[in-house]
Amino acid sequence: MAGAVEERLGIKIERNPSEARLSELGIRSWPTWGCEVSEFPWTYSGTETCYLIRGKVKVTPAGETDSVEFGAGDLVIFPDGMSCTWKVSEAVHKHYRFD
Repeated sequence: MAGAVEERLGIKIERNPSEARLSELGIRSWPTWGCEVSEFPWTYSGTETCYLIRGKVKVTPAGETDSVEFGAGDLVIFPDGMSCTWKVSEAVHKHYRFD
């Protein structure tokens, strides 16, 4: 369902938000970041909201055995202080903002 928000392992995902929602957040004016297929550890030093333009990712928070998967068209919020491992299975290009 478009716009439905799910939360797993502290990560919030809004699948396929509407263009109106993206405009409301001003996402198209946010900076962009990208990476190729890879795997790397990451610790968030602020709350990050990102919108995937393309790609597919599996994130495993530190101390967890379960992962959260998301991809192109998803709006994702990572909490401040989260340490995790990113496993990028399709090259990523995203808009992002730290709060």
